[in-house]
Amino acid sequence: MRLGRGNAGDADRDPVAVVHAALDAGITMVDTADAYRNEDLVGRTIRGRRDEVLLASKFGLVWRDRVAGGFDVRADPSYVRQACEASLRRLGVDVIDLYYLHHRSGETPIEETVGAMAGLVAQGKVRALGLSNVTAEDLRRAHAVHPIAALQEQWSLVERDIERELLPVAAGLGTVVVAHSPTGHGLLHQAPAAADERGASDLRAALDEIGGVHGTGPGQVALAWAHHRQEVHGVPVVPLPGTTSVRHLRSNIAAADLGLAEDELLRLDSLGAAR
Repeated sequence: MRLGRGNAGDADRDPVAVVHAALDAGITMVDTADAYRNEDLVGRTIRGRRDEVLLASKFGLVWRDRVAGGFDVRADPSYVRQACEASLRRLGVDVIDLYYLHHRSGETPIEETVGAMAGLVAQGKVRALGLSNVTAEDLRRAHAVHPIAALQEQWSLVERDIERELLPVAAGLGTVVVAHSPTGHGLLHQAPAAADERGASDLRAALDEIGGVHGTGPGQVALAWAHHRQEVHGVPVVPLPGTTSVRHLRSNIAAADLGLAEDELLRLDSLGAAR
């Protein structure tokens, strides 16, 4: 989401270097969106390595005059087709492997949106469909029109709302859960004082202590917790940590091999309980 163009002079933060380091390490999914305004950049970074990438993008958010945080949602069938064509051009590819509706619409029935997205699959422009920022009922209704391969929602020790209703539905439908912001938008990488502002001081202390046992940082422990969700909930989970540096990328990758003990997981669960 934050991969940008302004760091080409910094070897650690050069966006091409970041993506190539991920691919070199065996990471296969690259996730972007038209709203991130970097599809052209992502397209250039994977050029020549397209067959190594499961390329995901999203549509539906329309920014309002570049106002931060201000957007409308468009999900009508004509816009679905228009947005996909524009993303294909910017990415410089013939097909998008996983295409998401970025946010539920309060105006267009989700059946109409997904029906148009299914048309893209039939035309060979998209391989699989996903949803993001939706309700459990949205997911059920959408899946009745066309299989929903992936559900992308925020999921971390400090944001566990997905566990209430969405997760059981996804598990029942066989939909993969893509957990974005698994370190709480970076909060769980930060110093304890920052966490305390969000009422997460006890959690942050536990992450520090567990990290000390394993010789890792708190952010890696939080990401390892997200990796363990698949075992706990019986649903495929793909953590999606954002990074804009090669150094941070390597730290995130290392978390995939961090095995947490049962008592450590139980401790984190109790401190990061769903609200």
